[in-house]
Amino acid sequence: MKRVIYLLFAAVLLASCNSKPKEMTVTVENPSDFDRTTDLVELSLDAVKAKVTLAEGQTYVVKNTKGEIIPSQVTYDGKFIFQSGVKAKETVSFTVSAGEKQEFKAQTYGRFITERKDDFAWENDRVAFRIYGPALIASDGPSNGLDIWYKRTNDMKIDQWYKDDIAGTASYHEDHGEGLDDYKVGRSLGAGAMAPFVNGKLWLNENFASQELLENGPLRTTLKLTYKDLNVDGKAYSETRTFSIDAGSQYSKVIQEYGVTEDMTVAAGIAKRAANDTIIFSPEKDYIIYREPSEKAGPVYLGLVFPTGIDSMVIDTYKVANAKTKKEDTFSHVLAVATYKANQPIVYYTGYGWSKFGFADEAAFQTYTSNFSKGLKQPLVVKF
Repeated sequence: MKRVIYLLFAAVLLASCNSKPKEMTVTVENPSDFDRTTDLVELSLDAVKAKVTLAEGQTYVVKNTKGEIIPSQVTYDGKFIFQSGVKAKETVSFTVSAGEKQEFKAQTYGRFITERKDDFAWENDRVAFRIYGPALIASDGPSNGLDIWYKRTNDMKIDQWYKDDIAGTASYHEDHGEGLDDYKVGRSLGAGAMAPFVNGKLWLNENFASQELLENGPLRTTLKLTYKDLNVDGKAYSETRTFSIDAGSQYSKVIQEYGVTEDMTVAAGIAKRAANDTIIFSPEKDYIIYREPSEKAGPVYLGLVFPTGIDSMVIDTYKVANAKTKKEDTFSHVLAVATYKANQPIVYYTGYGWSKFGFADEAAFQTYTSNFSKGLKQPLVVKF
């Protein structure tokens, strides 16, 4: 009789082990009254592992309600991500299961460009950015501002643009049908970099000293830049910037870190070109939009988004020595001033929209930016 009981127990135990779900259902609800089809769903990788077991050589696969496999990615910081596809007030279901490894077309990309004086450039299917490395200081002087390249193609173009420009076959300063670099940075914050703003003065660092590519698509690319210590009013602080870009977004996420043990005033800035340009500061004090007056490229709309709010908007002008001309240049900024809390990074977003690629006018980009900011404050509702 005991032998029968033991056999029954073993059978129940075996059935229990074999009954562990081989897939998990994920429901994604959009609580907003606007579409969020490109927003990424983020799941804890540990939560997925607890639900779905992989055999050797397998990976996690996401399918929509039609049974189609959609792009997904495991991130460097332990998340499993895929695009939501949800429209306004819509709820959509997905399944995550074990399957064969997939190759997805890259919708984000970044690289350390050693062949062009240590640039670091990154892009997605909407926008492109670059920032300057140590090898450029000797010829151009220091510049830790952020550069943008205007794109009007969903393809990844960084490598091709650099290759053609270096070979002399096509300059990336000219639009050959896919976009161009027409943005000027110099000794400014450019298109949204940050600096301490202490005693009414911007304290600019130099080009990054080292770099690390943390992940590279297909849906998210993340890089971390480390700078030499920055002297701020007689005090030395460490500085790092972590940039992350998601597929489908006009904005790059910035995690700015300083080695400070007390609160400090900081400012993210957009280079200001003219006295009669257009600036929008949202009533909620969570974003700033600046219309870049480019005769060559046409209207470009730059934005800064602060999920935790902007303390104030300031127009700042200063003079700095030009390493090439040996004269002084005058720079102005539209600054989003905020408080950096001691021992914790500040997170904000910087990006742009181009009139030749999806944004007919400033109002269209303002609507996008307002919705983007609202989405940060009201995340998608994810259940599994």
